[in-house]
Amino acid sequence: MPSRKKPGSVLIIGSEAVPFAKTGGLADVLGTLPQALARLGWDVTLALPRYRGVDEGSLAARFPLTVGGYTREVGIFEVSLAGGSRAWLVDCPDVFDREGIYGPGGGEYSDNPRRFAMLVRAALEFAALRGARPSVVHAHDWQAGLAPVYLKTRYATHSVLGGIPSVFTIHNLAYQGLFDADWLPRLDLGWDLFSIDRLEYWGRISLLKGGINEAEVVTAVSPRYAEEIQTPEFGFGFDGILRRRRADLAGVLNGIDVERWDPEHDPFLPRPYSADDLSGKDSAKAEVLVRYRLATDGATLKRPLVAMISRMIDQKGFDLMAALADELPRLEATFIVLGTGETRYQDLWTGLAARHPDRIGAHIGFDEALAHLIEAGADIFLMPSRFEPCGLSQMYSLRYGTVPVVRAVGGLADTVVDYAPSRRFGGASSSGHKKSTGFVFQEYTPQGVLEALNRALALYADPKRWKALQRAGMAQDHSWDRSAREYVRIYERAIKKGFGIRDSGFGVRG
Repeated sequence: MPSRKKPGSVLIIGSEAVPFAKTGGLADVLGTLPQALARLGWDVTLALPRYRGVDEGSLAARFPLTVGGYTREVGIFEVSLAGGSRAWLVDCPDVFDREGIYGPGGGEYSDNPRRFAMLVRAALEFAALRGARPSVVHAHDWQAGLAPVYLKTRYATHSVLGGIPSVFTIHNLAYQGLFDADWLPRLDLGWDLFSIDRLEYWGRISLLKGGINEAEVVTAVSPRYAEEIQTPEFGFGFDGILRRRRADLAGVLNGIDVERWDPEHDPFLPRPYSADDLSGKDSAKAEVLVRYRLATDGATLKRPLVAMISRMIDQKGFDLMAALADELPRLEATFIVLGTGETRYQDLWTGLAARHPDRIGAHIGFDEALAHLIEAGADIFLMPSRFEPCGLSQMYSLRYGTVPVVRAVGGLADTVVDYAPSRRFGGASSSGHKKSTGFVFQEYTPQGVLEALNRALALYADPKRWKALQRAGMAQDHSWDRSAREYVRIYERAIKKGFGIRDSGFGVRG
């Protein structure tokens, strides 16, 4: 098996990655993980669809591909990525040259099973055509869930692909790739897979379940989330399936792109700054207030600026914020939001901004440059999530000296250490606890959010202790290099486990 002295090769399959396509955090992960793995010496290939508007790459091959009687010519466009890694963009206009990535207007295309089966099959077939057998295949979320399934079925005895182990990563268990069972023959899969120990899920098939059951190792995007999804509260009906695979389930915390998110070299900031000299945050704060058409007088600049950058949905805690709508303007703080989501929450925040133009600002939409500016200019970053598999914004905030206030779930609990009197200067306590880096609340209630916010606002009034907390957060290492080393260990574990080994994780409906 490959070792750290002799790295192997990995074929990563997913539905989106920056800079090619993005709807969420998956794209950030797949946009940076390949480069971090390449820096460790691994030979890395990323396969994803060539969606409408993507014109990068040079044509490497064209060949016919048939999935369930549906035949189309596919092209593979190769793009060189940083660090020596590469991307294979699967070109098939009939399935990928469409209005949206997953469906029009945020919906889903009815043939999504076929679309993403074409992605997986094209990537595997092209690897075989090249004779480039990867050491391991790493599939992400339900869209790539068929990769472990095909490796265990259609390609089990293939001269090139046979016996390749796979790793399957769950980014958000709430999205399970559920489809009618009659898709099985249309995906070249036998009815023997329509069983509770394979793909069947309450009379339908789940591509997510297929990936979980057939991969050698399953990962979640944070250690805490890996534990949470084995419980009824966070398991979305899959907790039993995942408990049975506990021995092969690991949590690997996502990283962030520390070059793109770097306050010392961020081109979107008016002034660079560092942990040694935080004065640049004041300039960024003033610029944020200008962008939101809020006052920039001394009193406003002195008040803490609390920010949220998020999809405006219940999962992100916007129901809690709605319950606090009357309370927020009375706090000694200024609030801003950036994002899109449910109309009721967009209307709530634009209404609050209209009624309280001196205290609240709202920007409906997304703006990458503004997001960077907010991370730098805010004093407090709020993430009151109902559940959060990993979360990236809190790690950006820590890096930018913006103190996060978060709920103790998923990756938020793994990355933010609650401020406590014994650790009030950001140092380790006598009992050896980690340094405080923010404020954490447990109960998913409006009062939980408000109590944590009030604790943060109280500490903000003590500049010495506040700066110590900022600097403790900025000292954290959330780079992809750390996460990539964890994935290498996961790959080696999958390779060691090898082809054909099954554990007791089968036979569970949910």
